[in-house]
Amino acid sequence: MSWIVGVDVGGTFTDFCARHVASGRTVVHKRPSTPDDPSTAILQGFAELHEIAGFAGEDVERFAHGTTVATNALLQRKGGELAVVTTRGFRDMLEIGRQIRPKIYDLQEDAPPPLAARHRRIEVGERIGADGNSVVDLNDQEIESLLDRIDVLEGIDCCAVCLLFSFLNPEHELRIAEALRRRRPELFISLSSQVQPEFREFERFSTTAINAFLQPQVSNYMTHLKTQIAEAAPNAAFGIFQSSGGLMSVDRAAEFPVRTALSGPAAGAVGAIVSAAKSGIKDIITLDIGGTSTDVCLIQDGRAALANVRDIAGFRIRLPMIDIHTVGAGGGSIAHLAADGLLKVGPISAGAVPGPACYGRGGTEPTVSDANMLLGRLPESLVGGGMTLDRDKAVNAVAPLANNLGLSPEETAFGILSIAASNMVRAIRVVSVERGHDPRDFTLMPFGGAGGLHVADIARELGMTRILVPRSPGILCAEGLIVSDLQENLVGSCRVKLGADLTEVETILADLRTRADAWFDQEAVDEGERRLRLVLDMRYVGQNHELQVETSGETCAPDLPDVDKLKRLFFETHERAYGHHDPDAPIEIVNLRLRATAKLVHGESATPPPAETPRPVSRHNVWFDRSGPIDTPVYDRATLPVGFDLQGPAIVTQIDATTVVPPWARLTVDEACNIIMEIRH
Repeated sequence: MSWIVGVDVGGTFTDFCARHVASGRTVVHKRPSTPDDPSTAILQGFAELHEIAGFAGEDVERFAHGTTVATNALLQRKGGELAVVTTRGFRDMLEIGRQIRPKIYDLQEDAPPPLAARHRRIEVGERIGADGNSVVDLNDQEIESLLDRIDVLEGIDCCAVCLLFSFLNPEHELRIAEALRRRRPELFISLSSQVQPEFREFERFSTTAINAFLQPQVSNYMTHLKTQIAEAAPNAAFGIFQSSGGLMSVDRAAEFPVRTALSGPAAGAVGAIVSAAKSGIKDIITLDIGGTSTDVCLIQDGRAALANVRDIAGFRIRLPMIDIHTVGAGGGSIAHLAADGLLKVGPISAGAVPGPACYGRGGTEPTVSDANMLLGRLPESLVGGGMTLDRDKAVNAVAPLANNLGLSPEETAFGILSIAASNMVRAIRVVSVERGHDPRDFTLMPFGGAGGLHVADIARELGMTRILVPRSPGILCAEGLIVSDLQENLVGSCRVKLGADLTEVETILADLRTRADAWFDQEAVDEGERRLRLVLDMRYVGQNHELQVETSGETCAPDLPDVDKLKRLFFETHERAYGHHDPDAPIEIVNLRLRATAKLVHGESATPPPAETPRPVSRHNVWFDRSGPIDTPVYDRATLPVGFDLQGPAIVTQIDATTVVPPWARLTVDEACNIIMEIRH
């Protein structure tokens, strides 16, 4: 027997999805996360999973992991003790940044302090010029002086080497790294020429510093987990999901932890694309509501857009990442009265420990989950009966807030849900309306444990008429892991005008293809499973920011198109982005990006749908609006056959999620066993 397992670690739950490759049998599982050591929940849940599914650890051929370790370390600033080596005169680059003030009117808001204090940012006398040639040579005396200054810094365990124009010529960075490894072999070292080899010094320096800062913690976690997985599943290839939408080896993840900054949410986007395709839907907006946060992503024509620049916890990262917008609103978000006397929800979360009050694990503060429980929208048990909820504890948690507001507990609960929904609506507007897309042209897809609880209200607020609830919404991120491929993203910088000699561009493309082949060989990928996709960063001469222009789909050996085709592709891309283009203005290429993908075996889900006419498993009072509760049937989703049709109100429960069907919504089950919900406005 051959199985693939995906595990996604969230703030509240750790989700598992296992699929038998030959038969397509798919088994899902959830268990509470263990924030102090995520690997504890992974190993305990894996042991429970193969007991439930009836396979042995030796039967697993691939183990894919979506991780939040890097993100949490950055958010909490719990990384390594960082030193930065840079070209003389650029010591303060990380602190100066781009002078962008996202909260320009907040006089109390300070920029986050850099990850390396100023005395730990060391300058060296060297200089590579804009043509890649050495302007000031790096001599041995400078290197020795650098090593001596590193030695006197106390507690340093990681170092970022960020030299000017090293993306054109990495020689000086490589010499410094070699010397550091000889003197301090225990030191984690990140080179900007390897982490992010493209132009724009601040973004390159910042990304490299973040990578080095994360290396000690993430590397130790990866090494520890790799050893444990090797014992639990000795035949499994262990892959880590990266923010760009593909898997990489665990060793690669330990070397470049910054690539995992949005690991779990990116896997959800991949799972959403696959699930929606089964229902013949290509244009979707995802709504991934977990215990701590909500992630949204716009997917058009079956593909999620990639963003190359992202700010996380106030730090700039420039790497390819699926374009996901995150807000601090989830099932565990705590409701409270702010200093202005107004009700706020989040961003602080009860998380997995102690969790919402209704979980009965010691939580006492009112959360979004408690509001749902109080209004009858949550069932009395979660995780297939593995967790019992307590409505009385939810009422007790909300009551003090209700007293302070002078409202009933039910009205207060509606206020909590309304504010949480507004935060989620704003997130969807960021990825849709603010980028020229009308959300009414898309289908809203909820997932995560709490997605189905809020999706109907959010769709109605946005004027959206169709909702697609995937078959296993609570573990879609884990399912996305098992349908993903190995991936590596390569980049080369140049600055060449269209119409000029493109020999330099051809040379860089040839180098990228050579590097891709080396990666394929390293990962032992068969020739027939190798795919490459070429994207060019192009802009009008004088523009500050470039657009990504796809030259073709996936192919075995992409070539550079001729100038006329490149112009046409750029004009089309510019027209989509800005609504206009200038056919006579000069254009230039600034970066070449090559995505290498190794196709993996996924298996097709083949769990048979039920055939009998379903009956409600229970009925209870549910509040859908402030007019009062309605006697509402509760259905077990596992009993809903293909073609099942239902006019709300109803509650649909399953092991991994709960879906609320209000009176103004109609539910049907399609051929893919996805729920399609139509909203009446």
